[in-house]
Amino acid sequence: MNGREDKKDNDLFFTCSLIEYIARKTKNHRSMVVDTLGKERISKIYELADIYHSDNIERVSDDFIAESNLQNGDFDNVTLARYAVPSYWDIGKVYKRLILGIAKEKNIDIVEALFSAYKSFVSEKIDDYNSSLYYENPQYILDAYLNNTIK
Repeated sequence: MNGREDKKDNDLFFTCSLIEYIARKTKNHRSMVVDTLGKERISKIYELADIYHSDNIERVSDDFIAESNLQNGDFDNVTLARYAVPSYWDIGKVYKRLILGIAKEKNIDIVEALFSAYKSFVSEKIDDYNSSLYYENPQYILDAYLNNTIK
């Protein structure tokens, strides 16, 4: 542990923030970005996050968009937002906490938990910036995921 949190937790935070950045830039659902990047690239991002984090996120995103041949979509949750839009760092933190919770609860590795989180109904709710889910208590979001329902 170096600093306030575990290094790998910080690497996950960057990975999730980069996914959010790419999704906004290409106007794609987060699940589409994760599927297109694939497990190998996401594992690479996660493993080398400390290096990528020291570079410009726009350039890093351009490299992964080109490498994976990710096409632009038409999902623009930023434009659809009626209220203040959380930053890609804010959303990265939400996903990081969810993924860590999933990995712990299901006893699975981080990349598997990442795919599970982004492919869940909770991801669609987090990405609706007109709802309140993205700023709910992390345990509430994890419980929604685990119980497959929002109460």
